[in-house]
Amino acid sequence: MTRRAAAFTLSVALAAPGIALAQPGDGKPPSTFGPVIGNALLCRDQIDNLYFYNWLKTAFGPPYKHEGGAYWFRTGEASLWGAPVTEVMVSDDTSELVFLAAVAEVPPDQLEQAIRTQAGIRHLAADASAYPLRVSNPGSTIAYYNNKSKIYCAKFKPLPPRP
Repeated sequence: MTRRAAAFTLSVALAAPGIALAQPGDGKPPSTFGPVIGNALLCRDQIDNLYFYNWLKTAFGPPYKHEGGAYWFRTGEASLWGAPVTEVMVSDDTSELVFLAAVAEVPPDQLEQAIRTQAGIRHLAADASAYPLRVSNPGSTIAYYNNKSKIYCAKFKPLPPRP
C-alpha cells in the first residue's frame, strides 16, 4: 500500500469511527468489483494485465497460484450479475493474448441469462454441441467449467509504438 493510500485509509478510519474498511483477504469485494471486473469480462473495457493484476492484488491480496499463463485470485463473497464469483484470473506475459477470466458458481445458461437481464448483452451458442461456448458481440465468452461457468475476455496484445 502506498503512503498516500495508507494516509487516506487512516484518515477515513479516524473520521468515521465504527466503520470497518474492507481489507485484502477479508472476503468482501470492493464496491467497484462489478463495474471494474464485470465490464472487463464483458469486453467493454481495455484489458491491461498489469493494471488488473495490481487491482486484484490490492483488493484480494496476492494470487494463490500462478499456472496456465495466469495469476489466480480468490474473490471471497464477490458476485457479478447476481452470480457468485469465486476466482478471477489475469494473464501473465507468456501469451500473445491478454485476458481476464472469472469462475462463476452457476451453469453457463444461468450466467448468460443473468448477464442478458442485467447488462443487456447476449451470449449466443457457438455451435449445437452439448457444451457450446457462448460468445457475445463485444467478444466475451462463457465456457463450461466443472458444472460451473468460466467467463473471459481475451484480446491480442497491442503492438508497441513504432520508433
